Amino acid sequence: MPEYEFVDVYVPRGVSRKEAARLLTDHAEYGHWELDRLTLRRDGSRRVRLRRRIIRQLRATW
Repeated sequence: MPEYEFVDVYVPRGVSRKEAARLLTDHAEYGHWELDRLTLRRDGSRRVRLRRRIIRQLRATW
């Protein structure tokens, strides 16, 4: 089963959808993050949880 690391990103209320999409696109493109969960709060802010796989390198035995 793959292991993941998570990061929470808070997007305030005044940020437009286009700007929020650009922010998440940059995280995905340069940090290799993918969207895990997006929560739209009552005040209009967004809480975004991003995840990426943890790749463990096995020790070479030779």
